[in-house]
Amino acid sequence: MILSISQPAYLPWLGYFDRIAKSDVHVVLDHVQFEKRSFTSRNRILTPNGPLWLSVPVKTKGLYQQVTIDKLEIDNRNDWRSSHWKNIKQAYSTAPYFKEFSPVVEAIYERPWHHLNDLCQFSTNIFLSQLEIDRKLILSTTMQARSLKAELIVDLAVECGAKTYISGPFGREYLEANLFKKAQIEVCFHDYKHPCYRQRPMGKKVIGPSENPVTENSDMVQSFEPYMSILDLLFNEGKEAFRILSSYESLSKSWR
Repeated sequence: MILSISQPAYLPWLGYFDRIAKSDVHVVLDHVQFEKRSFTSRNRILTPNGPLWLSVPVKTKGLYQQVTIDKLEIDNRNDWRSSHWKNIKQAYSTAPYFKEFSPVVEAIYERPWHHLNDLCQFSTNIFLSQLEIDRKLILSTTMQARSLKAELIVDLAVECGAKTYISGPFGREYLEANLFKKAQIEVCFHDYKHPCYRQRPMGKKVIGPSENPVTENSDMVQSFEPYMSILDLLFNEGKEAFRILSSYESLSKSWR
């Protein structure tokens, strides 16, 4: 069984979904401490004026050292839901597949949210469904493992019965190979290569995997904005989204 683990994310980027798709089981690490300015509460969309951060306001004053992601409350004093949906519509209303996918995305902002974790899980499940990625997701809050750092990852993998663990690239810096070897778990690293695709909000057509490949020095590549929310790919490429985001081999067994 192949396992991956990541913290919840708001409107995640392409690599988030590629890692889940390459797993049999994915653990949502929601019992750990919330980190300020992390992708748990924010992400970027592409507007005619360039990338724009959409951040969910959360109640964190004096709580950074105590609050865990599953307990983190959203600050609803301002109407952030209307603001986020307005910005999304302005950015993508002319995108080729906006009409097709806008109803399911708008549904995210039509209901009230009190906890960030609930918002992230609801929206992520919507995107997984649209991408036709059917994988088992487990919340770490429902599991027994409560160790720290490298040991936590191994303990979660053992608890799930994993034979292979897919780590992010930075796992090379903190994971301990001997712990995985002792547990008889193989480690692969997710070195995600971001694809190019058609981005319309900037008024420029970028040739990507859906058409012809581009070279590293091409002006088309230079105009492309990578690392946007999955919304950018869905609204611009529609049902081709999964094929595009998973178009490159991204797993490596090298620890260097």
